[in-house]
Amino acid sequence: MAVSLPPNAAPWPDGHEPTAFQRDVVEAVRTLHTGELITYGELAEELGRPGGGQAVANVLRCAPGLPWWRVLPAEGRLYRTHAPVQAPLLEAEGHHVDDDRRVHPA
Repeated sequence: MAVSLPPNAAPWPDGHEPTAFQRDVVEAVRTLHTGELITYGELAEELGRPGGGQAVANVLRCAPGLPWWRVLPAEGRLYRTHAPVQAPLLEAEGHHVDDDRRVHPA
């Protein structure tokens, strides 16, 4: 599957040196398998940054080549701006996204 950029992507400039946290987010998301889901908050907690869900989202907006669509908001409802791109990617991995943009895992 081709990797699509997330909505509002703002890739890091050439020469950007990621912080330790940014590297950790990139590595964690890179290891997500097809069909695997995690929330922004769960990922932040796993990386030792409880409450850092927004920081995870910021990294996903900047780091190219990641399966960003596998990272969801806590309530499992896709953001309105993300749904047109994210829903088809999730559905291609076997998940169902309902009319309210809620993700139902495979």
